Amino acid sequence: MAEKKKRVAIIASSGSVETAYKVLNIASAAAAMEAEAAVFFTFDGLRIIHRQGIHQLAPGAGKEDLKDRLARSGVPSIPELLDLAKSSGVRLIGCQMTMDLMGIEPSDLIDGVEIGGAATFLDYAFDAEVTLSF
Repeated sequence: MAEKKKRVAIIASSGSVETAYKVLNIASAAAAMEAEAAVFFTFDGLRIIHRQGIHQLAPGAGKEDLKDRLARSGVPSIPELLDLAKSSGVRLIGCQMTMDLMGIEPSDLIDGVEIGGAATFLDYAFDAEVTLSF
């Protein structure tokens, strides 16, 4: 009998630069460790996967220099981290209810995002060993 893969379930409800880096770093690291990973983007977290919003993510209060420090440090950009996550098999799920509330169309999101509701994410998360929320 094959060993069941570990699962990591992440909720991204904030749309800050810090949240994007935390979420994408953890999801990609989980995939690199051969675990399944899924991220459920809801409310402000949808900015992370929005075609225009991704370029407008702001750092939190008191961290105004964060984007400059990240750029100087050679850390991959958020679009690069998204590409890495997708190529590693991380499921990116956009919250259908939030999209409806905010007037966001599936075409407004980057390629490779699955649209689903809370039940879609919960069905995945019920079997997760690790669940995180940012």
